[in-house]
Amino acid sequence: MSTGLTLAPSEGLNQAAAIFDQLDVAAGTREEYKWRIAAFLTFLDERPLTSDSYLEYKRYLQARGDLAVSTKNKYLITARILLKELHRRGYLPVDLTANVRQLQQSKKHKRDGLNDQEMAELTAWLRQLESTPANARLKAIICLLALQGLRQVEACRLDVADLDLVAKTALVRGKGRDDKEAIDLQPQTVTALKEYLKAAHVADGPLFPSWHHNPRYTRLTTRAVRLLIRQALDGLGIDKTTHGFRHYFITKLLPAYPDLLEVRQITRHSGLEMLRAYDDRRKQREDLPRFYGVFEEVSL
Repeated sequence: MSTGLTLAPSEGLNQAAAIFDQLDVAAGTREEYKWRIAAFLTFLDERPLTSDSYLEYKRYLQARGDLAVSTKNKYLITARILLKELHRRGYLPVDLTANVRQLQQSKKHKRDGLNDQEMAELTAWLRQLESTPANARLKAIICLLALQGLRQVEACRLDVADLDLVAKTALVRGKGRDDKEAIDLQPQTVTALKEYLKAAHVADGPLFPSWHHNPRYTRLTTRAVRLLIRQALDGLGIDKTTHGFRHYFITKLLPAYPDLLEVRQITRHSGLEMLRAYDDRRKQREDLPRFYGVFEEVSL
């Protein structure tokens, strides 16, 4: 099959990047596509591109034991987007991705978020930290993640101008959204943000600018946020991810708001399916004493 272009890693990366640059998606999404497509191009290296290449790539990913199903699907989606775009532009005579499904992924959460005890340990540690710009920034980020339920990218996207600390609100551009929506800020979040802005002398531009790059208005990346959080959690022996703060936020809301529609409004989920998964896991954890009790008479 002649494609009219090279999909070998040496040249294909630049060609794929040029295609992704012309897609109508967020800049961060384009960068993720450019990074993930390298795996597909490496897979194709020394393999002829055939009508079964995408299916073979799926089976290759399926057999890998070092990747979660969600990660495998992200690689598949990236390759699918490239191949579909090549077909649309006439480089491929057929759509190689037709009738090839993504891997089936469980809707249940694989890992729990931070629990009350872990949050208590973390907040106690934060309270005893020396008053420095870096520590003030860490506190502000954790407040946005744990008390407001912001996703990492949402925190990184915030500008100083998005904050109204008098009205205790912030404008957040959510996942997959083009416009910003207002959220109410917890009093502790307002206090942490005020302390951070004063300590770090941040008055305009990105709320969390990078302190290691120029120009001045370069934002802190989600990778940098994960590193900051990872260092804090590792130091306390807490084996949870940065996204675990959003888990914590949601599971704290669920008992207080029995109506999932209310929780959805606060968490800004696009649908109820994910919230039901959180609620199911919460109820499962609450039911553990009864579950354990069924077999308490068994002694091995």
